[in-house]
Amino acid sequence: MSHTYEELAKMIDHALLSPTLTVSDLDQGIELALAYDVASVCIMPFYLKACSDRLAGTQVKTSTTIGFPHGGQATSTKCVESEKAIADGCQELDVVTNISQVLSGNWNYVHDELQRLIEIAHAADRQVKIIFENCYLNEEQKIRLCQICSDLKADWVKTSTGYGTSGATEDDLRLMRLHSGEHVQIKAAGGIGDIDQLISVREIGVTRCGASRTKTILDELRKRLELSPIETVDSISGKSSY
Repeated sequence: MSHTYEELAKMIDHALLSPTLTVSDLDQGIELALAYDVASVCIMPFYLKACSDRLAGTQVKTSTTIGFPHGGQATSTKCVESEKAIADGCQELDVVTNISQVLSGNWNYVHDELQRLIEIAHAADRQVKIIFENCYLNEEQKIRLCQICSDLKADWVKTSTGYGTSGATEDDLRLMRLHSGEHVQIKAAGGIGDIDQLISVREIGVTRCGASRTKTILDELRKRLELSPIETVDSISGKSSY
């Protein structure tokens, strides 16, 4: 295999977003992410401060969601969410665009909201991923969002929340890579469940994947690379649909 463990593990944002996860589950999920040395833990906002404290001084970043899962909050509410997340130590903000306004063709609203949120994050030296929820959008709408995010210098464009009717598809990932600026990275979310899928989307140009099956994915990778298994808490992936 031409990829190293670090290259592939650092593509994963370990998702802890299911509303049924208990505090104990969240703590175990954070420890799992540390043990496997992934890119970040994407956690429910209420537990972000505890997560940030635990990850301080490590190579695993903290991330959380803004406007999750439908993007329908008022812009002012999303701004407050973003400011609170930053205060709680968030390093990467995964922001859901206002899907209703996209479908309505109210592009000025979409642009202005994303501009405000990206400016808040960048002013604090944080990074932003803009979630499209592609399962509800047509090709023209996806392209327009890529163009807006490129103009506003978003750090990533992201396919989905994992809670829509479908997740990342290779066609959407290729479309997003084609129509986003070179300075914009691509994140796949929903449906990346094994190491072969992770490698496949990497070859398209994806740099991050939201995953709850992190243990399954990276255990198989370590097996293929003939690395020793990691002893850690049991996987809680079955409790999340991300």
